[in-house]
Amino acid sequence: MTEHLLDARGLTCPLPILRARKQLKLLEAGQCLTVLATDPSARRDFPSFCAQTGQRLVEESCDADGVLRFVIEKGA
Repeated sequence: MTEHLLDARGLTCPLPILRARKQLKLLEAGQCLTVLATDPSARRDFPSFCAQTGQRLVEESCDADGVLRFVIEKGA
């Protein structure tokens, strides 16, 4: 399975969401996109984005350096 990665570190709201939306359009249903972000508002934005657009937030984590990681599965 090909890993789809979006490095949005250093970008501020709304750019991580806008770039994720663009990347998800290129994927087929069921494929996953991993997003790396450093904007603290991403913790709120990505769950909301997924709920509003029919995507599934598979995983959300934060490493010791404060890099947020979101794994989003594209919906139908």
